Formats: sequence, C-alpha cells, structure tokens
Amino acid sequence: MKITVLTLFPEMFAGPFDHSIIKRAKEKGIVEIEFINIRDFGEGQHKMVDDTPYGGGIGMVLKVDVLHKAIEHAKMTFLQKSSHTMKQWVVLTSASGKLYKQSIAKQFSQLDHLIIICGHYEGVDERITNYIDEEIAIGDFVLTGGELPAMMITDSVVRLVEGAITEGAVDDESFSKDASLLEYPHFTKPRDYQKHSVPEILLSGNHKKIAEWRQQQSYEKTKRMRPELLKKEE
Repeated sequence: MKITVLTLFPEMFAGPFDHSIIKRAKEKGIVEIEFINIRDFGEGQHKMVDDTPYGGGIGMVLKVDVLHKAIEHAKMTFLQKSSHTMKQWVVLTSASGKLYKQSIAKQFSQLDHLIIICGHYEGVDERITNYIDEEIAIGDFVLTGGELPAMMITDSVVRLVEGAITEGAVDDESFSKDASLLEYPHFTKPRDYQKHSVPEILLSGNHKKIAEWRQQQSYEKTKRMRPELLKKEE
C-alpha cells in the first residue's frame, strides 16, 4: 500500500512515522509513505497556492487548480509503478467532512493508494470536490491545518494493513467489532500495587470465564465513558 500526503508543510512529518509500528511496516515494504509539497505546483515566481475569496471575507483560500495538479501528479506517479486497475482514493481533511471512524480506517487499509490532502488557511476552493472522493474530519473542532489529521489517519490505517502488526492483535480493540464497544481493561505485573489488585478472574486460568468478564467490562466501560455508543447500537 502507498499513502501520499499533499501538504504545504512536509517538514511537519519528520519524526512521527520514523518509529514503532509504522517504521517497521515501511522497512518491511508493507507500506510506502510519500510527502508532496503543494507549493511545488504553485503559480508564478513566488509559487502562489492561495488567493483571496470571491465575495470577500477574511483569510486566503487554497486554489483548486494548484491542488488538482498536485493530485494528478500523485496519481500518475503511482500508476507509473503499478497496475491501472489498482484502487486510488483521494481524501481532503476538512472540519466540515465526514467524521472519521475505525470503520473508515478499515476501508482505507484495503486500498492500494490513499491520497490525503491537508487543508489549510481559510479553506479550500469548493470546486476541489470535483477531484476528490470524500472529505474527512477527525472531530467537531477546528485545527490550524490538516497535517495533524493526516498523521492520525495514516497511523490508524497503517496498523490495519496486513502484516503491519501481529495477526489478531486488533480484533478486540475499541470499535473493532460490529458492536461499538470500547476495549476491555488490561492489567500486568505487579499483581498488587498500593492496595490496588489485579482482578482475581484474570488469574484463574479459566479462559471462558475471562472472556465473559472482558465482554462485561467492555459493556460497563462503554456505558460509563461513551454511553451514546450503546444508544446508537440499540
């Protein structure tokens, strides 16, 4: 799989993908991550990528023609090394986009090429919707730019790509199953710490009882922390 990030600030990505699971996935050749500077496709001597909004208003708007050229470059670069039947998907990070969820991360992990555009400034020329597949928001809040959401999307996708982590490791995670339950609590050594002990059931060796306990704990934790998930499921 290949993930291409279109950004005005590629230097922001130095570090986050050079450690742990994502680093190992890149080293194994499971995933390739590419960063393309949108300004390389800017216009004129100063490589302009934005302009003032029609109708007036505060701030600058990213130009549709510049972004479209960057998207096409990313697509063609991928196709030169791959089959034309491979699936490419273009996403724009946007506060007004579809709320990002684990189910979307799973869908993205099945792609051959995911292109993520980092939104910036006042916004993006609305005509860009003619050249992308969907807009994604990571929450009901606004950030300075789309770089942090792009990092989060990339991280969540790569760990789901086959071979990135131990098989079965994600099966019991929060939001991983059809039912929207949070993951059960985990415990490790020491067995007792400052009057707080590991639940006896986890020391019993009875795997059936442990599985039942974990299922109940998932429900209780979801009820306590994210009750809206249970209401939605009902």
